[in-house]
Amino acid sequence: MIETAILLAAGEGSRLRPAAPFKPLCPVDGRPLIQHALQGLAAAGMSRAIVVLGYGADEIEGYLRSNPWPIFVEMVRVEDYRKPNGSSLLAAEPLLQRGEQTLLAMCDHLVDPTLYRRLAHAGAGYGARLGVDRRLGHPWVDPEDVTCVQTAGDVILAIGKGLAPHDCYDTGVFAIGKPLFDALHMLDAPSLTEGMRILAAQGRAQVVDCSDLDWIDVDDAPALEKAEAWQAGR
Repeated sequence: MIETAILLAAGEGSRLRPAAPFKPLCPVDGRPLIQHALQGLAAAGMSRAIVVLGYGADEIEGYLRSNPWPIFVEMVRVEDYRKPNGSSLLAAEPLLQRGEQTLLAMCDHLVDPTLYRRLAHAGAGYGARLGVDRRLGHPWVDPEDVTCVQTAGDVILAIGKGLAPHDCYDTGVFAIGKPLFDALHMLDAPSLTEGMRILAAQGRAQVVDCSDLDWIDVDDAPALEKAEAWQAGR
């Protein structure tokens, strides 16, 4: 089982600016998103989290250092947070052992910890496995913003925003290995979607069905309202 997670928390989060100056510190049900993520990873059995920081790094790092965590937390900064998110993942690579498989998660995704655990148990397979949700049209999903996935069984055929046809959504939780890092190194502007497309073309990108588990991308005010309602109802 994978025990190390990489948590991407480097983005600017401008659409949530009215709620919080820094997205990872945006409160949901009284707790910052980054607290939800780290506690969820610990509940899923992770022993170590590498948090990649960028925009607002000083403030977020200060918050992380001033609080106790049920998981060992390391921090690294991406050189330019305005670059695609694959750059953030590459910033964490030097902190890993060669060939080590890791969980990859997004700080702004509120996730049932069971989803993290399911990917950690599944492992990266031949390259990477992505947690997907096959509940098309789910009210928590923004159809204009979600990354869509087309599959054949558990194999990814295509991935991207606005993809048609598609049969599932990207939940933002991955189990990854060295092949994804290698794919990102091939790109001038490395993004996770482009890296997964490379692996898909090689037959090395798979999915894990997580349609029975709740998650939400807290990316704007409407999503924040839905996330608050979810947490209040738990």
